[in-house]
Amino acid sequence: MLNALIVDDEVLGAKTLESLLKLHCTNVNVVGLVHSADDAEKTIISALPDVIFLDIEMPFANGFDLLQRFKNHPFAVIFTTAYNEYAVKAIKHNALDYLLKPIVPEELMAAVKKCEEKKNGEPNGLKNLEKIISTLSQKVHKLPVPSPDGIVYLDPDNIVYLQGDINYTHIYLIQGNKITSSKTLKDFEQLLSPKQFFRIHKANIINLSYVSKYLKGDGGEVLMTEGSSLEVSRQKKAELLALLSQ
Repeated sequence: MLNALIVDDEVLGAKTLESLLKLHCTNVNVVGLVHSADDAEKTIISALPDVIFLDIEMPFANGFDLLQRFKNHPFAVIFTTAYNEYAVKAIKHNALDYLLKPIVPEELMAAVKKCEEKKNGEPNGLKNLEKIISTLSQKVHKLPVPSPDGIVYLDPDNIVYLQGDINYTHIYLIQGNKITSSKTLKDFEQLLSPKQFFRIHKANIINLSYVSKYLKGDGGEVLMTEGSSLEVSRQKKAELLALLSQ
């Protein structure tokens, strides 16, 4: 039996993983669900789990910060995140496996099997770095968006632009609908790829793929393919034009 700790700042995400483990991995005993690095540190010391299912993006201290507190940690680490750009860093932290959200049951079962093999002293098969990176690069990168009734996983390619509204963000999709999230625009700016998304103003981040026209002005405006007209700040004008010219 493997004792497991789930560390995820999103309560629903932690409970979903717990349900998947109970349903598909009966050899795993969940000793706790915690939602911050500080609480995780305390639980690790008291419960001594065999494996930690660790989210990377958390406020105040992320998953990597937590592992820095446990040099040569005796427990196995399986990262659970929506972002594949952390793969190499996760491997450098001796991660046993790396699961992208939404978690696929078959991949979860395979990760647990590796954990059992490690506990039994068998090779875990994770030494081929190129193979891991290749596998992760083929997976779809989903953006987790907290909503009033749960978490919506969006394909970034479907986002036309994001608009900040104090502590909320409105996300406008190519399908014509809008999703409102309790994350700030700054939160999303840190998560989205700078190769695809650009903050043109304090209130807006655009998907460069959906710009249909730039209108001259002090800062100017961009017309998006679905019809929206968005102001560009004077400070962002030169950088935006350089990106569009590429």
